[in-house]
Amino acid sequence: MHNNKSDGDMLPYQCPELNQLKCRNEVNSKPHGQRWFILVLLLFFAGCDGQSWNNPYPAQERFENTLYSSFSERPNHLDPARSYASNEIEFTGQIYEPPLQYHYLKRPYELIPLTATRMPKPVYIGKNGKRLPANAPVNKIAYTLYDIKIQKGIRFQPHPAFAKNAEGEFLYHQLDEQQLIKIYKLSDFQETDSRELTAADYVYQIKRLAHPKLHSPIFGLMSAYIADLKPYAGKLKKAADKMEGHYLDLNKHNFAGAKVINKYTYRIKIKGKYPQMIYWLTMPFFAPVPWEADRFYSQPGLEEKNITLDWYPVGTGPYMLTVNNPNLQMVLEKNPNFHGEVYPSEGMPGDQESGLLVDAGKSLPFIDKVVYTLEKENIPYWNKFLQGYYDVSGISSDSFDQAVNIGAGGEAELTDEMKEKGIQLKTGLATSMYYFGFNMLDPVVGGKNKSARKLRHAISIALDYEEFISIFLNGRGIAAQGPTAPGIFGYRSGKEGMNPVVYKWVNGKAKRRDIAEAKKLLADAGYPGGVSKKTGKPLLLHYDTTGSGPDSKARFDWMRKQFKKINIQLVVRNTTYNRFQEKMLKGTSQMFMWGWNADYPDPENFLFLLYGPNKKAGLNGENAVNYANKKFDKLFIKMKDMANGPKRQKVIDSMVDIVRKDAPWIWGFNPKSFSLSHKWYGNSKPNFIANNTLKYKKIDPVLRYQKRQAWNKPILWPIILLVLAMIVVIIPAVLIFIRKEHTSGRVGEANKA
Repeated sequence: MHNNKSDGDMLPYQCPELNQLKCRNEVNSKPHGQRWFILVLLLFFAGCDGQSWNNPYPAQERFENTLYSSFSERPNHLDPARSYASNEIEFTGQIYEPPLQYHYLKRPYELIPLTATRMPKPVYIGKNGKRLPANAPVNKIAYTLYDIKIQKGIRFQPHPAFAKNAEGEFLYHQLDEQQLIKIYKLSDFQETDSRELTAADYVYQIKRLAHPKLHSPIFGLMSAYIADLKPYAGKLKKAADKMEGHYLDLNKHNFAGAKVINKYTYRIKIKGKYPQMIYWLTMPFFAPVPWEADRFYSQPGLEEKNITLDWYPVGTGPYMLTVNNPNLQMVLEKNPNFHGEVYPSEGMPGDQESGLLVDAGKSLPFIDKVVYTLEKENIPYWNKFLQGYYDVSGISSDSFDQAVNIGAGGEAELTDEMKEKGIQLKTGLATSMYYFGFNMLDPVVGGKNKSARKLRHAISIALDYEEFISIFLNGRGIAAQGPTAPGIFGYRSGKEGMNPVVYKWVNGKAKRRDIAEAKKLLADAGYPGGVSKKTGKPLLLHYDTTGSGPDSKARFDWMRKQFKKINIQLVVRNTTYNRFQEKMLKGTSQMFMWGWNADYPDPENFLFLLYGPNKKAGLNGENAVNYANKKFDKLFIKMKDMANGPKRQKVIDSMVDIVRKDAPWIWGFNPKSFSLSHKWYGNSKPNFIANNTLKYKKIDPVLRYQKRQAWNKPILWPIILLVLAMIVVIIPAVLIFIRKEHTSGRVGEANKA
């Protein structure tokens, strides 16, 4: 049995031959000075097992093929129908397997099969029900069919939902109170089993997107594309209202949008033409969920114990979640039933030279276990990374100068300290966007009226994101000019890509408009000098955010300063991320800052964040500002079906002009990614689209152990000085004691005489 205690949990002294009680008694039986002397000696030799004294991990893990990482806040959802946050897909991307994935090394990003046997090809159907040619006009296409054939022999991870008795009955699908009393976590179920993945499991998950109790964040968007999905949701709602018990059996309710063709083939039916559907097939939303798991987790009493699909996923991927303790640690371990996959044998120019093809053709995954430890602050994480106790790290503003030097031309390179440690730096302009959002449902900052629009324009000019990037990101980003990101079709740079609401083109570059212009806009909006004409009171606005620690406080102070430039009082409402998400769902925030990482390399994936039917409030979509503009929505429908080219670019330009004028966002910034990793961490290549890249990474635990030992040598001289000082103190005391004993012995002998 493994000892789960770290070195810090051990007793400061050990007597291997004796039990602890006897050990304590023997030590305590010594004279006071001798007890302290023994204690110090034992502390001195406590690290002689080869383990660094400050190592936070158990000694038996020193050579294990384990990756050490962290998380700052527990994932809210791990159910693939509900999960849509970046801190969640870090886990779900390794556990669930949709039919398609992105090639790990190739750029531009290339789609390849994952569980599918081949790439599905769209089949276009006309209004008369007949098949159309591949080049058929969009207005002639009534439906698009995607037939997806999956590989045979893939199995789900071991799970109690599959366990059966000798008679073939499920062991844990009808739990009674006596059984529940003994259950506290998933591992308390003694029996597990598995079964083969089938096409029906993929269809079952697509049905779950319409489940009335799950409120999938992509239901609003997908109901516009997947045939019959919206009426199917209404059908399930009626069935849920009438059902007895807690399990809504989706196998009893079919719909036209997804159907099983045979055991290993299923079909998705799309309304009209939607080329981006192929990208969605790389995401956990379209990964398989077995009905047995849904049935198992729906039982009364399990949700109260956090035994749900949101807490314990069930997948076919290379890893499975074995520990979910959000106050301490989360652990992914290799799935023993993983069907197998090999490392890619081709990549881009330079990949061979940089060692990214050394493992070509080898079986995946390389890492056996990943331990994520809760770290709420950047500085402790950074220090542990430098000590070798974390394998990969980002770079916070506090540690940037210690890690990176910026050359005269703006190029980044590691400092000498980092180079000496063999640390590697990977950089890239991320396909991401961080924006400042105005809730368009809010009576003050929202709405379509001119007053609210001018207020938003004034604030857009006042919030100096060039300054933000310089102060808080050490220059790692560019000020955004619109809703799309660099590297995505439709993005424009230079003068033609400038946002004229906030900038002017001066001497060949964009210059932010003066604060005087912002103040004039504020006055035109009805708030001269930051005071409302209607009420005579100062304008007070609320900023909803999350964060803790000195970094967050500095950002909050900076944000208040930006608003103060135009005499607006800003109240920062700080809360947890889960509470923040709840506010967004209810549409009760006023202003906030949020981000978006591209799900797939297409402008539709950014522009749909402002599409009216995709509102967050009421519809649970990803339009977090609840923006709606009929002209924009009409252009969005047109744009999404178009092939990349001049015509599509022209439509995108029109859409961008509309939202710049309405200003539901302040366009924030596009970040530059800086990632550090130790020399023992291999196969690292930035991939800003794929979510399942853990399986390609590898660790050299022997090299890591050697470096940890070298970097964490104990500083012994204070202990040695302490021991010498105690000896100096103890020896005279011992001599006095011996002299007294000898003297008393003589006196005793004399008295006897």
